Amino acid sequence: MTRRRTEPVDEDPVSPVSPEGPVRTPASAAARTLADPDTPFAVVDVHKVRRNVERLAARADRLGVTLRPHVKTAKSLDVAALLHEGEGPCPVTVSTLAEAEAFADGGYTDITYAVGIDPHKLPRVVALLRRGVTLRVLLDSSEQAEFVVEASRRAGLSVPTQIEIDCDGHRGGLRPNAPGLPEIGRILHEAGCLDGVLTHAGESYFAHTTEDQRLAASNERDSAVAAAERLRAAGLPVSTVSVGSTPTAHAAEDLAGVTELRAGNYVFFDLVMAGLGVCRVEDLALSVVVTVIGHRPEFGWILTDGGWMAMSRDRGTAAQAQDQGYGLVADLDGNLVPGLVMTAASQEHGTLTARDGAHLPALPIGTRLRVLPNHACATAAQHHGYHVVDDTRPTAGSPVVQAFWSRVSGW
Repeated sequence: MTRRRTEPVDEDPVSPVSPEGPVRTPASAAARTLADPDTPFAVVDVHKVRRNVERLAARADRLGVTLRPHVKTAKSLDVAALLHEGEGPCPVTVSTLAEAEAFADGGYTDITYAVGIDPHKLPRVVALLRRGVTLRVLLDSSEQAEFVVEASRRAGLSVPTQIEIDCDGHRGGLRPNAPGLPEIGRILHEAGCLDGVLTHAGESYFAHTTEDQRLAASNERDSAVAAAERLRAAGLPVSTVSVGSTPTAHAAEDLAGVTELRAGNYVFFDLVMAGLGVCRVEDLALSVVVTVIGHRPEFGWILTDGGWMAMSRDRGTAAQAQDQGYGLVADLDGNLVPGLVMTAASQEHGTLTARDGAHLPALPIGTRLRVLPNHACATAAQHHGYHVVDDTRPTAGSPVVQAFWSRVSGW
């Protein structure tokens, strides 16, 4: 396998993964500790990533299904390498063709592009198929199916295709009992393109109890299996029955009839997942380092240089029992500062306040802090890459940066 190397921290590395060509990563990639780079910047705790990865891998093994991680959260070949340490590349799910191309360059040959396909993107799909990559596409209409069939005919190859099933009224897909499902399957099958069905329990992100998450997982499985059985009853082969979201992947108890499980957020986790009880705050592997730049004692504010451009505008915990603002605040070693929350953000300013009667700590200008995000995917997308630390290895002074891992960007 050809895999992009992890950039050493004593170089000014070049990332080859941008679709526009080589992009020089920030000079902060040469940082030796978290005290070195200009803030704000993203940090990943590699020990926590490994622990999160091992947890879901063990669950997939117990459930007897293939795990197909969704790489849309980290968008990093280096993070993905932790998914299959000591083995060859694992099957992956992507959310953009830029990810598919970068992961193909990194030796991954079994990829599902889990966003509805449009005809303009099919030439890039065909190009990857001609490289020997099994790249599955997704659709939910006969119009899309005809586009795929025509592209297959023109290219002289079959584009493996999955039909998206709507299991909970979230985004796209066909309901399992949709009248048009067998016809779409037949259009694809006659061109040798039908691979199977795929569903995603998007509403599970609002399943606030363990029982609700179990029910969401059961409904996700039942919907996908029912759709597959309808196609089979129509004489159509279904080889793949794919389900998954981070909440349902951790709640599923029975995946009979399912062939593969997908999840992505779990590599980092975030405050939304912690609020649902899927993980603990201690499991969050991604944070953003910011610097205190001012005080407004009359308002009870501490100001930092990390606004929504560093954290994203995602306020996913606002609908949960505990609103975490734009993120919880920790010291540079990763220890939570009691009661300190990032409660407001402008483009480049973050506002920290104390809640629940907590005392606003005295943090001098220049103090560095780590903010834990609401939504790991959205926060990670604000950064070029990750400064990698291991919080289980305490050091004198600022945590040591072990590596800089680049991200894939673009579409």
